[in-house]
Amino acid sequence: MSDIALKTFDIENDIVQLSPQDNIYKFDREADRQLNRDSPWSKDPHYFKSCKISAVALIKMVMHARSGVPYEIMGMLQGKVVGTSLVILDSFALPVQGTETRVNAGAEATEYMVAYYEGSQLAGRPENLVGWYHSHPGYGCWLSGIDVTTQMNNQKHTDPFVAVVVDPNRTMTAGKVDIGAFRTYPENYTPPNVSSSEYQSIPLSKIEDFGVHANQYYPLEVEIFKSSLETQLLDLLWNKYWVNTLSQSPLISNRAYAVSQLADLNLKLSKVQQSIATTKPTLLVVPTKEQKDGKQKKKRKRRRKKMSLRRV
Repeated sequence: MSDIALKTFDIENDIVQLSPQDNIYKFDREADRQLNRDSPWSKDPHYFKSCKISAVALIKMVMHARSGVPYEIMGMLQGKVVGTSLVILDSFALPVQGTETRVNAGAEATEYMVAYYEGSQLAGRPENLVGWYHSHPGYGCWLSGIDVTTQMNNQKHTDPFVAVVVDPNRTMTAGKVDIGAFRTYPENYTPPNVSSSEYQSIPLSKIEDFGVHANQYYPLEVEIFKSSLETQLLDLLWNKYWVNTLSQSPLISNRAYAVSQLADLNLKLSKVQQSIATTKPTLLVVPTKEQKDGKQKKKRKRRRKKMSLRRV
């Protein structure tokens, strides 16, 4: 059962199988330093086009996000730059206390992040910190005003950096990971062509925040990959992930989310009804034949009066 679920997960999320010898797994420290010195992304606000995430990092993010519901969680991403792609090879959680609408990393989280990064370097994991992730339980993958500010600061001081958002509730409902990767534009920058993003249902309480900052960032194409070397680790993670999450019925685990969706739909319908009630339609009055004949008679009378006055 678990094996079938894992295969279904691979298919649903379009996971690409790579060779262990693929360059994506090799880290050249000197080449990385040279790339950071050149920093081509600083010259082109739209330099990065995609974000490639390993299946192991993805499942770790989803497990973390699901464990925090209904509150937001936060973590960091390790990886590197390959061409115009940000490659995420691993992820780790931060010990932060979030709310239902926001999450902020304090001093304790910063200390933990530094200690974890230094430990991973000693353990033979040389990749840099190239991004952060957090969850939006039940309200889609996009950046709020606080998220935009956080990501702008990250890109200003520690670029290259990417912001990844996971919605654990919609992931459980759909069976496919609801995930988005984003980069912000520099301050005072106006994107040349603002393309409409893919439709997603946004709760009424979030619509204003969603719309106000929509032109301050752009989405990256997300691609999930794995290799045969990761299979054993992926199997171990999957057994824990599947037992704790996907093996549960969405109707049971997502009851609170379903109720919140229905309540939000009710609010939206109420607003529509109110707007219809306050809008008075303008009716087009079509005169009858008798009314038209009466108007013609009045016109003829006025003409006769004018003619008689002229004769006098």
